[in-house]
Amino acid sequence: MIYNKDIALKTAELLLKIKAVKLNPKDLFTWASGIKSPIYCDNRITLSYPEIRTFIRQNFVRAIQENNFEAEAIAGVATGGIAHGVLIAQELGLPFAYVRPDKKEHGLSNQIEGEVRQGQRVVVVEDLISTGGSSLNAVQALRDAGCNLKGMVAIFSYNLQKAEKAFKDAECMLVTLTDYDHLVMKALEIGYITDADAKVLQDFKKALR
Repeated sequence: MIYNKDIALKTAELLLKIKAVKLNPKDLFTWASGIKSPIYCDNRITLSYPEIRTFIRQNFVRAIQENNFEAEAIAGVATGGIAHGVLIAQELGLPFAYVRPDKKEHGLSNQIEGEVRQGQRVVVVEDLISTGGSSLNAVQALRDAGCNLKGMVAIFSYNLQKAEKAFKDAECMLVTLTDYDHLVMKALEIGYITDADAKVLQDFKKALR
């Protein structure tokens, strides 16, 4: 679910402004999976803009507080959730850790970097949700370590049914600052795309379901 409709539209506007999200229905992007897409999202760019970085941090903190997550620690998903997670942890005065996609093949073979405790209430931070697979992999790693997962916050979600089902099945609450539908709505409102472009974007999302 989105944290707040007004914040969703404002976040979408900011992501479009700095080209953290790019929409190009006529000249498709190629994702790492090989999928040809009219949208490309790189939320790491937000870290280069102090005002936007602050806006994201403040609204992440509000989302955590208003959803009564009662966090005792923050965990970022590597790599996109690490920097934002550190900023949130600093704001809340909480411990921070991050979760790798897999265990290291050397040293201590850690998947979780940093200290977490049995029963500790943890909120996970992510930058982008597509199918939810890698994000929920981090959730499972923290649960395997004995943490009490209170939920996840993310900057953006594609709103795919596959992800919605995966989070529901994992019993993990997901709160995002913005999502695909609000992004398309804002892009149309500010003249970034045409009505015809919006239809291409909506058709693409339906095809991914």
